[in-house]
Amino acid sequence: MPDKPLTVLTYAASASLAAVALVYFFNPNQLIDGDSFTSSTSHRKKGIVGLVNPANDCFINSVLQSLVSLSDLRLFLIREVYRRELGDAAIYTSVPEKDAQGKDVNTTELVSLQCGEVTQGLKSILDQLNERPIYKKSISAQSFIGVLEHAFGLRISRAQQDAQELLQIVAERLSEEYHAAKQARQRHRERLRGDTGERVDSPPQSDEWKPEAQDLDPSAVASKPPAPIAAADESTVELEEGFPLEGQTEARVECQHCHFVPKPTPTNFVMLNLMVPQKGTATLNECFDAHFKTEYIDDYKCDRCRLGHAIETLEEEMTFAKSDEQKGIIQSKIKRVQEALDVDPEKPPERVQLPDIQHAPKRKVARHVQVIKFPKILVIHLSRSMFDPGTCSQKNWAKLSFPEKLPIGGILNRRNYKLLGMVTHRGTHNSGHYETFRRQHLHSPKSRPHVKDSSRTHSASATPNLANQPSPPTSGKFLPNANSREESSNSVERSSFSANESPGASTTSSSPPSTRPSSSAAVVGKECQPPPSAKRSSHNPAPDQPTSVLSPPAEPKPSPPAFARYSASLNLTRFRRKKTSSDRWWRISDERIKECSTLDVLDMQKDVYMLFYEMEKD
Repeated sequence: MPDKPLTVLTYAASASLAAVALVYFFNPNQLIDGDSFTSSTSHRKKGIVGLVNPANDCFINSVLQSLVSLSDLRLFLIREVYRRELGDAAIYTSVPEKDAQGKDVNTTELVSLQCGEVTQGLKSILDQLNERPIYKKSISAQSFIGVLEHAFGLRISRAQQDAQELLQIVAERLSEEYHAAKQARQRHRERLRGDTGERVDSPPQSDEWKPEAQDLDPSAVASKPPAPIAAADESTVELEEGFPLEGQTEARVECQHCHFVPKPTPTNFVMLNLMVPQKGTATLNECFDAHFKTEYIDDYKCDRCRLGHAIETLEEEMTFAKSDEQKGIIQSKIKRVQEALDVDPEKPPERVQLPDIQHAPKRKVARHVQVIKFPKILVIHLSRSMFDPGTCSQKNWAKLSFPEKLPIGGILNRRNYKLLGMVTHRGTHNSGHYETFRRQHLHSPKSRPHVKDSSRTHSASATPNLANQPSPPTSGKFLPNANSREESSNSVERSSFSANESPGASTTSSSPPSTRPSSSAAVVGKECQPPPSAKRSSHNPAPDQPTSVLSPPAEPKPSPPAFARYSASLNLTRFRRKKTSSDRWWRISDERIKECSTLDVLDMQKDVYMLFYEMEKD
């Protein structure tokens, strides 16, 4: 007897350990991705991987953590890395003798760009940060720092650095590597065209394989065959996916005197630099309005006005001409200038010397900047520097409100962006600390859109398997020794809860039915199990009282009220959809990780420094 309490405690501890082991085995991500767990703060910090900060590396850690949740960037890295690995290595190691401008080519630098050294290094570190640990884990960014130092041939200082400058360098390097590899593939197609002597068009880009949501597994990507490399025209080559952070703007200049608009030149950008207004509170829309507003510039030399001034000067010279030969020469010059004025004022006429540009009239022009190519990932840098000639630079402490959903563009070219990451800075203009706010974003193949709750293993709605459905009875009487598919209506009712329920063993009228619980019991629960063998007798006065399993079977007759009674007994509160994880954020400060919400992120108006928006898919 004295050992009985100890035995009970031992059995209870063993059962608890077994339950924990089963939960971990069948659903190990329950405490990682779930929104309903109510564990302590220490357990909540074990959701993602942190980065150590040995020597003022917060500016590096914040940039890397902010890039983790960008799914389009992850797709780009996977596509570019495996395109180089699955393709011919000679495509990216061969370099031309001269570049497009006819200058000598730096072979070492061009080979590094074509091979994608920084692209591979960034993919490696982001794959490590995308792991889903079950315990608190931190890694070092030293491997990626070594890749940057080797690619640029410089050593990164550990002094107080700017996270925006590092991201600008990394993004521009990724863009250069993408365009270098694209040109290398184009040169290879041209060589194939020259060797074969005929034009072999490659299949359209839509038919070529590119990593979709289900192809993000490296093992699945490696099993894909490489796309055939053949000669293709320029229109086919330009259809391939570009760098997701790269967009284009153009500045249109209009002369206020003659209303001439020169041809705008597109400018690529990987980050929008917006100035924060120097006032107490401001909004992100005010920053956009200040950046894209119409700007008026004085003392501008308009090309059309310059040609008009040249015609006036030549006509004035012709009045002083004494011979007909001089007048003929001046008239021919006026004719050429007039032709250039009518065709293309930006192209000066040939064999005509225009007056000195210093004597050209100065005009007032209106300059307007607009986005002509929207990037898939919009990175916004909010400049808080205030430059004062009399004193040193200071930090702008204005509170800036920003939205979670950001629409950009006009009515016809509207693009909607969603906030996925943010970098904040606390401190002065010359020193401080960077932190990252990162949205909990499940990448494919981790995300399961067909499941109600990403933290559960049950499906939203099961598709019934018609092959396993029981057949209707052929007669109105109970047939002994019949197949299990010809069960009573109770089995039909149980099949409504479990579509894939396997048929039970054959029964007879004399032998008792099997007591093995059906699969519906695991789903519906003990309190809502229908009678396991047969219908209740018609003489039973209490319909809610369960019939004994030894009672004789009754005539199989469908009973909708019975099914409604079982459905009403379900505990529907267990199956209600939990709160989605779209509102779940991580506040990351090197190794320290804390869970927060969207309201906490939007409340960081005083310290917001960089914003990461991703374009929503239609």
